[in-house]
Amino acid sequence: MKYIKINPADNVAVALQDLSKGEVVEGVTLKVDVPRGHKVVLKDLKAGENVIKYGFPIGHVTVDAPAGTMVDHTCIKTNLEGLLEYSYNPALTEIPSAKQQRTFRGYRRADGQVGVRNQIWVIPTVGCVNGICQQIVERFKAENQAHPGVDAIVAFPHNYGCSQLGYDHENTRTVLADMVHHPNAGGVLVVSLGCENNQLDAFRELVGPVDESRVRMFVTQKVKDEVEYGLQQLREIYAVASKDVREDVPVSELRVGLKCGGSDGLSGITANPLLGVFSDWIVAQGGTTVLTEVPEMFGAETILMNRCQDKATFDKTVHLINDFKEYFMKQGMPVYENPSPGNKAGGISTLEEKSLGCTQKCGKSIVRGVLKYGERLSVKGLNLLSAPGNDLVASTALASAGCQMVLFTTGRGTPFGTFVPTAKISTNTPLWENKPNWIDFNAGVLAQDEAMASVAPRFIDFVLSVASGEPVNNEKSGYREIAIFKQGVTL
Repeated sequence: MKYIKINPADNVAVALQDLSKGEVVEGVTLKVDVPRGHKVVLKDLKAGENVIKYGFPIGHVTVDAPAGTMVDHTCIKTNLEGLLEYSYNPALTEIPSAKQQRTFRGYRRADGQVGVRNQIWVIPTVGCVNGICQQIVERFKAENQAHPGVDAIVAFPHNYGCSQLGYDHENTRTVLADMVHHPNAGGVLVVSLGCENNQLDAFRELVGPVDESRVRMFVTQKVKDEVEYGLQQLREIYAVASKDVREDVPVSELRVGLKCGGSDGLSGITANPLLGVFSDWIVAQGGTTVLTEVPEMFGAETILMNRCQDKATFDKTVHLINDFKEYFMKQGMPVYENPSPGNKAGGISTLEEKSLGCTQKCGKSIVRGVLKYGERLSVKGLNLLSAPGNDLVASTALASAGCQMVLFTTGRGTPFGTFVPTAKISTNTPLWENKPNWIDFNAGVLAQDEAMASVAPRFIDFVLSVASGEPVNNEKSGYREIAIFKQGVTL
C-alpha cells in the first residue's frame, strides 16, 4: 500500500511512502514527487476551498491546487480563530466490559494504589539543592551498585520552588506533592534548603499523611553534613522499599497517559489509532487512560465535547479548551499556529490536521473526567487533562495525575522520559529501524499492510509487559526528567 484515502469524503490522499511524479493515486497522475506523510490533491481545488482529511476540513488552500499536486503548510491556512461558543450534542459510544479480564504484575501500595515500578525518588523542594540531591543518590549507588529489590534510585532536579508567585508557585508545590504520593515510588526523600518560598512545613502540610518509614523530609540548613544526613535517610528508606514484591493485579488498576510528539503525516494513520484501540481496550477492562495536550485538541474539540458523559463534564471540557485559548491570547500569542517545523516537514500543515490526528489516541470511549493541571485522577475510564503540548511538561503532568506510564507516539523520534516509564511508539518503520535505542514499539507496520487486528493484541501484550517490569528505552538509558508548567513572572 503506497497511499491511503482516510475518509470517503476526503479530497486528499496521504503518501504512506515516497511517491514519484507520474505515479497514479486514486486515478490521478502525480505532477510532482510527494514525500511520505504528505498530502496528494485528488481534485482541482480553487484558492479558498477547504482541504478535507479525516472527513473534516483541515484548512483552506491559499492558491489554486490542481489534482496531482502536493499541498503542505506553504499553501494551506487554518480556518480556526478566537474563542467559540459550544453546544452539547452527545454522541456516546458505550464500550462494553471485557469478557476476558487481564492482569499484570504490579506493586500494591498501602493506600490502595498500584505501582508498575518500585523506585526511590529524591525530590528537591527548590532548585538550589539539586546538586545535593544528586550527590546523595550518587553516594548511595556507590555503596549499593546492585540495590536489589528496587528498580531505580533517581534524583529529579528542577529550577523552581523559589522566586515564584501565584499559579506558578502552586503548580510547583502540587506537582512535587503528587510525586510523593505516586505509586511507582516505593520510597521518597524530600530535600529542602530552608529559606525558599516552598517552605518544608507548608509543603509537608500539602502532602498530608504519609508512611514515614517510606517518606522522609529534611532541611539542609538545619543539619551539619547534608549529604551524609540524606544518605542515612535514604539507607533507611531502602531497607523498607527493597522488601516490596510484585503480585498479580487486574488491568482495571492501570492508569495510562496518552501523548504524541514530533508527529508526522502518518501519526493519525498508524500510531495514534493504535493507541485509540488500546485506550478503548483498557476502558473495557475497567482501567483508565488520560489524554492531554489541550492546544492539540483545538479544531477537534467538539468531537471530544460530544463524547462527554453528561452536561457537567461537557462544561468542564469547554472551560478546558477556552481557558487555554485565553492563556495564549493574554500572552499576545496566536492560538492556532501550533505545528512545529518537524511536524510540517513530516506532512502536518495546520492545527486542525494535527488535532484530528492527535485526538485519535483516545479511541471512541466516553469522556468520564476532566482534570485541572496537577489534579490527581479520581474516576476511571477516559479522562482529559489540562496541560500544554510541550513533550516533557505534558508527560510530567500525566505522571503527576497518577498515570503509571506514558505511551508516546512519534514520527520524528525522541529519547526523553519523565518520572514514569515513557514508551515510544513509532509511526513509521524507518524511524524504528534508525533509532532502536529510542523506539520501543513500531506502529509503522500498519502502513505496510499489517492489520490492526494483529498489531493491537501484540501492542497490548507489550504494554502489560512494561507494566510488569520490562524496562523501556528511556529507563535503560537513564533518561528521567520533570518539567513543571510555568506561566508567570520570576522574581
